[in-house]
Amino acid sequence: MKRIGLWFLYLFPNLVFAQQEPNLDRYKTTDQKLKIWLKYANEVLDLEDYPKLLSIVEKGISLSKNHPAYRSRFYLYKGVAYEFSNNQYEKALVNYEFALKYAQKARHLKNETSSLMRLNYIYYSLNQTSKRKELITYIKKVLDTTKNSYTQAVLNGSLGEYYLDYSEYESFIHFQLKAINYKKLLDKSAVNNENIGISYSQIGSAYVKMKQYNKAIEYLNEAKPYVKNSPYVSAFLCNYYLQCFIPLKKSDSIKKYYNLIYTYPSKKDSLFLNLSFANRSMSEFSIGKNQINAAYKYAKKAVLLGEKSNDDEILMEANAVMGRVLYEKKEYKKAIEILTLASKNALTYDKESFVIINKKLSQSYAALGNWKEAYHYNEIYSKYNDEMLQESAKQNIANAEARYQNKTKGQEIKNLSIQNTVKNIQIEEATKQRYFLIGGILLVAIIGLLVFNQSRNRKKTNQKLQLLNQELDEANKIKARFFGILNHDLRSPVSNLIHFLHLQKESPELIDEETAARMQNKIITGAENLLSSMEDILLWSKGQMENFEPQHKKVAVAVLFEETQKHFSSADNVKITFENPENIILETDENYLKTIIRNLTGNAIQALGKMPDGHIIWKAWNANNTNYLSVTDNGSGGTKEKFKALYDDSEVVGIKSGLGLHLIRDLANAINCKIEVDSRTGFGTTFTLKFCHELH
Repeated sequence: MKRIGLWFLYLFPNLVFAQQEPNLDRYKTTDQKLKIWLKYANEVLDLEDYPKLLSIVEKGISLSKNHPAYRSRFYLYKGVAYEFSNNQYEKALVNYEFALKYAQKARHLKNETSSLMRLNYIYYSLNQTSKRKELITYIKKVLDTTKNSYTQAVLNGSLGEYYLDYSEYESFIHFQLKAINYKKLLDKSAVNNENIGISYSQIGSAYVKMKQYNKAIEYLNEAKPYVKNSPYVSAFLCNYYLQCFIPLKKSDSIKKYYNLIYTYPSKKDSLFLNLSFANRSMSEFSIGKNQINAAYKYAKKAVLLGEKSNDDEILMEANAVMGRVLYEKKEYKKAIEILTLASKNALTYDKESFVIINKKLSQSYAALGNWKEAYHYNEIYSKYNDEMLQESAKQNIANAEARYQNKTKGQEIKNLSIQNTVKNIQIEEATKQRYFLIGGILLVAIIGLLVFNQSRNRKKTNQKLQLLNQELDEANKIKARFFGILNHDLRSPVSNLIHFLHLQKESPELIDEETAARMQNKIITGAENLLSSMEDILLWSKGQMENFEPQHKKVAVAVLFEETQKHFSSADNVKITFENPENIILETDENYLKTIIRNLTGNAIQALGKMPDGHIIWKAWNANNTNYLSVTDNGSGGTKEKFKALYDDSEVVGIKSGLGLHLIRDLANAINCKIEVDSRTGFGTTFTLKFCHELH
């Protein structure tokens, strides 16, 4: 079966959609031009537009005469274009060799790694055995001299495929597992995960060829989570599962994975390739069950899909199984026609398929009584079958020798272990003498360490004292802030109470019974509100004694407005209204905001003074996902200098002024609230609170 395109994922992990050809005249330096041109080549390669890619890389090669790293990459892409344009392996080979040459000249390990990987496959495809062996020797040297995880991952995988091509499955699995371990050290990207899954699936495929189907299923199961997001690889994986479950005769699993292949979206060529292979597997399964009509149906689908796949190898395999089916149907002439077509490239792709095809050709000619042709194809079958048996025997002998050598080495290791034990005893005696000398040195070192430790502890103590002084300063600042809060929140209601009491005491004749009753009710209400406010502020202060930090929670503006209205219910000559049509809910510290609102309201009342028709309006609204509060009075307004404390940290307003702007400023900053002032002389003042990054 055709190998999954693992190399492609390694070479080009970050692909993008192709764009318009860049204008190189816009770039000054050659390096800038090469960088943008290489990016453009990557984009075209992603679209698999190989004719266009060839013209692009030719220009890149011309531009990069004095830049071997870029030149290596362009030659590599030129090789890719030829390799995947109707398998022009000879032309691809020349360019891959140039890519390797310039990568070595530039000492560009990644380009060298990619070139070596492709050359390994091309030498195999062109049957250049001696060159491939030399290449493998060089790859092993590279692996011995580098710790680069990417190179180790790619080239160990390439070594594994070399041994797979010669059916040396144990060596293949050994190197492929090494490759997987290095891949796991690379980034956790989707592409790298997919590469790990492909390696596991290739190991599963090797166990299929060794007819160890349950072991193959284990590795295919390992591959599953890594390739779950890749329909292309998952379709290949389903075919590998089919190869396991067909010989195990597990009908439910066979049906499941055969149907599953049809569900994976993929590029047309890949889709037809996988579907052709699946139907070929089902045809072989039906032949084994002597269901020839079903086998013919699947084989027909395999051939049709193989033709659409534009892949000679998959079409060869489909024709091979169709020839077998026609032979079983006793349609020998048609079988010979199809098998002859399949045999043309079979030896290039798969020796085992070539042997089976020639065996069936011999049997078909024999069935027609054409003994001469039957003998001819039987000779071919015997020759290559004997070669396969010899290779298998050699491999068995090599494996046996390897096991023997391992056993011999094990014994040598055991003998060396005994010798080491004797030497260790001698070393222990010498070590004891050293210990006495080291003990004296350690004693001196400990004394020095104690002196050093004492000095360090002194420094730590000084640092702690400095920290305590800083905490004391902060505590004093917090105390001053709470006194400010108490002053500004309680001054106004206490002042109103005193005013009412003085009026009642000093001018009782000015008050009639109705006015006296009304004022008495106001005094009682004001006193109750004052008590509630004092209790609220003191409880909050107690909770904030250690850390003056805001505690954010959801706060309904309606509740804040209601409490503010009660707090200032005793204010004379001032009308306070509240507008909250959207029922705004804020994510903030309730007590911080409540203190800000009280101070701003108190400031507004002071600004109005004895002014008739004094009016204060509190509003709440949301605009562009941001919450706002504002308070507006119709007083006399003021200058910017009057509100300087809101913006200048160095400006401090006296407590008796009643503005408390420094307090408002600090509390607003703590809850991430921005304050803006709009004051016009003769028209009044508006304070706007903007709540940044509010949550709802």
